[in-house]
Amino acid sequence: MAYIDLTSKTEKELQALLAQRRDALRELRFKVSEGQLKQTHLISEMKRDIAHVLTALNARRHDEANQQ
Repeated sequence: MAYIDLTSKTEKELQALLAQRRDALRELRFKVSEGQLKQTHLISEMKRDIAHVLTALNARRHDEANQQ
């Protein structure tokens, strides 16, 4: 997911997306440990998505703090 797509989402949607991505990452890690996942690049993509969501959340919180 691109960062630009995240800027239009609300904080609640970003929190939900973050929880979903973290669950998906956990599932991918389980599959790797069991030897079921052949596409290990999906783990790094999921980590990148989580970082994008966290960056969007932190930027939004920083902007709100500066406005006050």
